[in-house]
Amino acid sequence: MSVDHQIFAVRYAHLERTATHNFLGGDSHDGPMPLDYFVWAIVSPDRTIVVDTGFDAEQAKQRGRTLVRPVDEGLRAIGIAHEQVTDVVITHMHYDHSGNHHLFPEARMHLQDAEMRYCTGRSMTHAQLRAPFEAEDVVSMVRRVFNERVVFHDGDTELTPGITLHRVGGHTPGLQVLRVSSSRGPVVLASDAAHFYANLEQGRPFPILDNVTDYLEAQRKIRKLAASDAHIIPGHDPQVLVRYPRARVDVADIVRLDLPPIG
Repeated sequence: MSVDHQIFAVRYAHLERTATHNFLGGDSHDGPMPLDYFVWAIVSPDRTIVVDTGFDAEQAKQRGRTLVRPVDEGLRAIGIAHEQVTDVVITHMHYDHSGNHHLFPEARMHLQDAEMRYCTGRSMTHAQLRAPFEAEDVVSMVRRVFNERVVFHDGDTELTPGITLHRVGGHTPGLQVLRVSSSRGPVVLASDAAHFYANLEQGRPFPILDNVTDYLEAQRKIRKLAASDAHIIPGHDPQVLVRYPRARVDVADIVRLDLPPIG
């Protein structure tokens, strides 16, 4: 039985940068191409699932990002009590997707086996590979494992009716995306399988990668999972806030992804 979910994108941070930093091999037409940072929420009549947990003010300062609104405040703005959330999907363990563990004391974290192996294994002995990870976030996840608060997945699985998880890899070995049923058809929360619409539309990978072939194959997979390219939600594109209607008329950076795009 399919369930039509409400799907929210909640922006919590921002980074000014140029296009040359957003494509493998750079961009000869360099110009402004900022990043936004999101968490997502999937809401049905009987369940709320949060997707990714973002980073806090300390991490924003350390990494030179602008914290627009703390994650807990963004969730509260759409009526979600973060401390009561029971299920959180972590798409991958990079610092901007897996911090703020203290906000979700009751949650089980859903994570791919391959991602946990990666962020606790020999790859992290290489400075270039470990740079997007935050050691304390990884340690917090290990503690959750020992407290029986992590649910591991190996590949594709149904999380609940109308929500499936799909390991795609590429950006990291255990990157997973979500396919979510909605009133406009299946929406794919692509996370960092595509940071920007342009990464997907132009077939040009984002430069932080584990495997280029897997990255490009991941984009093929998300296209098959979604009802159309217009049903794919990239992980960091400010255009998401432009293309979708606001969840609240008085809040500019929280939008509804289950509703048709504007225009």
